[in-house]
Formats: sequence, C-alpha cells, structure tokens
Amino acid sequence: MTAQLDRPQLLRLPNGERAVPTFSATEMERRLTLLRGLMAELDLDAVVLTSYHNINYFGDFLYCYFGRNYALVVTKTDQVSVSANIDYGQPYRRTFGDNIVYTDWQRDNYFRAVREVVPQSAKRVGIEFDHVNLTNRAKFEAALPGVELLDVAPGTMRRRMIKSGEEIEIIRAGARTGDIGGAAVAAAIHENVPEYEVALAGTQAMVREIARAYPNAELQDTWVWFQSGINTDGAHNPVTSRKVQKGDILSLNCFPMISGYYTALERTLFYYHVDDASLRYWEINVEVHRRGLELIKPGARCCDIANELNEIFQGYGLLENRTFGYGHSFGVLSHYYGREAGLELREDIETVLEPGMVVSMEPMITIPEGQPGAGGYREHDILLVGADSVENITKFPFGPEHNVIRN
Repeated sequence: MTAQLDRPQLLRLPNGERAVPTFSATEMERRLTLLRGLMAELDLDAVVLTSYHNINYFGDFLYCYFGRNYALVVTKTDQVSVSANIDYGQPYRRTFGDNIVYTDWQRDNYFRAVREVVPQSAKRVGIEFDHVNLTNRAKFEAALPGVELLDVAPGTMRRRMIKSGEEIEIIRAGARTGDIGGAAVAAAIHENVPEYEVALAGTQAMVREIARAYPNAELQDTWVWFQSGINTDGAHNPVTSRKVQKGDILSLNCFPMISGYYTALERTLFYYHVDDASLRYWEINVEVHRRGLELIKPGARCCDIANELNEIFQGYGLLENRTFGYGHSFGVLSHYYGREAGLELREDIETVLEPGMVVSMEPMITIPEGQPGAGGYREHDILLVGADSVENITKFPFGPEHNVIRN
C-alpha cells in the first residue's frame, strides 16, 4: 500500500508528435487574446477553465469526462491543459499549449495539478461558476488559499458568440455534412424499417464525410435522432425500435460534430401520405419558419423575433403548442455540453444580432396524441449573420412539397 501511495502525483507525457490542429495558430492566439483581455478587465492573474466548450474553444482539446476533471489554465503568458493519466499522451498531442497530467494514485491530484500551474503569486483567479459544482469549488479554494475566485463564464460566452472566418468555415462544412446525412436518412425510410436503422444510415454517411473532409480530426459524437409517430413529440427523444408505417409523421434530426463544433439539420417528414389535419399544422409551422428566416438580420433583437413569431402561432390558436425557443447560437456545443445562452431567440433575450453571429431558426409545435394531426412539427435552418445580409447555409428542402417520402 505504501509503495502505491509513493507513485507520482503529476506527470509530463509528450507522447508522439503533435496532432494537426483544427485551427491555425493565428486563430488560437486570437481567442487567447480575447480571454486575456477579459482577464485584464477583471484584474485576474489566471483563469482555470473547466467546461468542455471553453477548454475546446481556447485550447483545441475536447476531453472525455467519464468522472474525471479537466482544466485549461491560462495565465498572462501561457496556457496549459490539465488531463487525467487515463488519456496518456492524447491531450498533449491535441492541446494548443502545454499539458500536465495527474494520476489516480492519490485523491485530488487534479487540484494539485491546477495549483502547480497557477502562478504562486496569484491573488485573483477566474473560474466558471456555472460549471464548477460546490464540492469542486471548495477544493479549488483549498488548493488556492488566499486566492479570490471570480466568475468568467458570462464573459467567455460573450466572446464565443462572434465567430471568426475559420469558425464559419467549419460551421459551413457541418451544415453541408448535415445535408448529406439528411439525404441518407430520407433514402433509408421505407415501410416497417425501425427508427434505429434509419438513424444508423444517416450517422454513417456523416461520419464518412467528416473523415473525408477532415482527415486529421478525431471522429466522435456525430449522431442522428430519427423519430416516428408519437416519438416525434419531443425534440430530443432518443431513437427506438419503432417501425415506420404509412401515414406516419417523421422527424429527421442530423447532428454532425466536427472537433466539438455542432451543426444540425431538422425536418418534418411524412411517410407515403399526409392527412388533412397534419398538413394544416405542418403548413402553419412552415409559415412561421419562413417568417423567422426573414426576421433574422443584423440589428434585430432576439426577443423581438420571438415575439413576432408568437403572434403568428397565437393567431392560429397554437401558441400553447410551442415547445421551446425559436433558435440558438452555433459553435462549440453539443447535446451534453455547452450553450451560448445569451444568443437564443427567446422572449427574455435582448441580444442584438451582429455580424459574425450564427443562429438557427427552428420553430416547433406538438399536437398531443389522440388529436387529429398528432405529433411534433419542426424545421431547422442555420443562418450566418453578415454586415448587411444573412446567408442560409442549410440546403436540404423543407415543407410538404418536398418531404412526403414514398420509398
């Protein structure tokens, strides 16, 4: 037992050559300059980032949590990722900056690693209050005695909301990949096919395309939610073994992930035929979607867009059938981490759309089971906000004239 406890707490594991990075050194330095600007505003000596999205955004390293903590410690001159020994040299190869590894041989070696990297003279350190739980905050305070901890989560989010040219390039590639997945999903639909088989077809098509376009990327997290019948009532309902039947409402949801960058394609479909009640709801949602696409433009406020679209649904008596906001920002986010909550098309968000922002338009209504037209109706496009125009980078068609599938 004593020999085990004598094992090292911290390691350096420069195993192999550095991986080809997702972004240029110029782009990564741009991001770190933004972060160090925030540090100057708050008079911080260091920042300890712990979330998937911020570590990936500022360090180009997307970690696998699995019950272990990770960090990117940024000082005025350096940036160092803190990773678990279970990952060995992969974080070193992927991090834009240095890397230090903590072992499992002693409890809380993670916090010892952070203490190792944070300057000994530090008096004020930034952490993410929305990500660090109470237990870990107490451990940070113990590891950094006399240091004042300040919240950098809102400030980092605001800086991520404006996308660079390199980010927009990868988002474009994601949207194009989503369209490829959508085509594969539509082609796989036929009578009695299980949802999971359709989803697999879309996922495989997207992963193969990402591998082709980004041969140096890690391939992870791309997925499809393909829902049918009652399973369409929620936007995030998982895939099941339910088999597609004629007349079913279907929901196509493709999510390509490229180096932590999320994009999405979502479409309402029907298999073989669509009844009159369903067609009415579908056309109403498409009407809202089209108007939403028109409202997204530089200078528009998120809340004003939401309120105008609410009026359309209210006119049809369907406002209570709306299930979530009308859209959100894109970038480093996923179904299990990250949102840029300051850029969502909701009634309580007053953010003004600016050039470089990327947002979705995705209205949805759900009609409860047992009523005519029951099911969930949703469309989803991705828009790039420019200086005086907006570009829709989603090309997969939407609406009844395109998406009644008769394979």
